[in-house]
Amino acid sequence: MKYALTVTAALVALAVISLDSGVNARLLSAPYTIPEFTHRNPDDWINSRPLARGDLEGKVVLIDFWTFGCVNCYKSFPWLKSIENKYEQREFAVLGVHTPEFDHEKDRRKVADKVKEFGIEHAVMIDNDFSYWKALDNRYWPSFYLIDKTGMVRAVYVGEMREGGDQANRVEAQIEALLSELG
Repeated sequence: MKYALTVTAALVALAVISLDSGVNARLLSAPYTIPEFTHRNPDDWINSRPLARGDLEGKVVLIDFWTFGCVNCYKSFPWLKSIENKYEQREFAVLGVHTPEFDHEKDRRKVADKVKEFGIEHAVMIDNDFSYWKALDNRYWPSFYLIDKTGMVRAVYVGEMREGGDQANRVEAQIEALLSELG
């Protein structure tokens, strides 16, 4: 009976860590390699040619899952721009993945208009078929996947990011730590 209570308590604690930190439960066991990008057609990319995982090797990468109907995604863009500026002289990159929630968000022209409207300058992969969303087992907009210099997913954060906010500060501290690691 004591063993069963200990296991139950551990599972409850694990769920709390997962929910409170915004970390995908898959990450609580170990880091994993980022999947290859699922879109190779140039029309599926904005601000970039089609990228491969190897193009980002040696960089710390923050992948931002967003959709243009998501207000919390929009509210996170100023923070994303601020960290891009903060780390522009370092081995750091942001990669946007636009995965639509609704059919009208699949229109590339509308996505490109939003990219322009919000001044997004980093590469954006259009993931209309949810293939990259599924490859990372993502579930939320916005979600942020922090990748180390070797291509390993080291953390996942869910929800709006605001400059100076607790979660944003945790992400930035982790970016600093990953930038300091040898690649």
